[in-house]
Amino acid sequence: MRITGGIARGIPLIVPKGEIVRPATDSLRQAIFSSLGAHIAGARFLDLFAGSGAYGLEALSRGASGGVFVERNHKAIDCLRRNITAVCKSLRRDERSEIAVIPADATTAPAIGEPPDLVFVDPPYDLIEDAALPLFARLSELLAPRPGALVVFEMPGGCELAPSGWRTVKRLGKGIRQPTAVVFTQEFR
Repeated sequence: MRITGGIARGIPLIVPKGEIVRPATDSLRQAIFSSLGAHIAGARFLDLFAGSGAYGLEALSRGASGGVFVERNHKAIDCLRRNITAVCKSLRRDERSEIAVIPADATTAPAIGEPPDLVFVDPPYDLIEDAALPLFARLSELLAPRPGALVVFEMPGGCELAPSGWRTVKRLGKGIRQPTAVVFTQEFR
């Protein structure tokens, strides 16, 4: 697993051993970031269920200004911090500047100060059914001051989400057996 684009392209990412995390595939991340294009430069992000930090670190490599990683597993946080150090070294940037790691339960989407422009949600698939709708309700509050913010939600290919107050911008991924990412934005009346 590695960073697929931007300045830190090719930097390998460390993943905790075992089944602690299910990293996003390089090909799916590449498709997501190709579709996000101009939304990344200068953006602030929130990476929920961060695991190895692949989504947020990919955003940094491609020009995001900074963001917050939320992860509760301590082994994953250790790998995440090491990955942040490696990517920031490649970017020649101070890892303590504009980047934070919050050891917390991502299902609550903790308040992080300034609302992000991009939110990456890559939960354990067995949590999606119970956590998705409350999480979108919380994101509606968190992102209210940021019209046009995008939420990228990774899920199994056969999964469908239709959270109230949100519309699908794009669905990325192949087939029902492969991971899919759906890009959502809030509907404003």
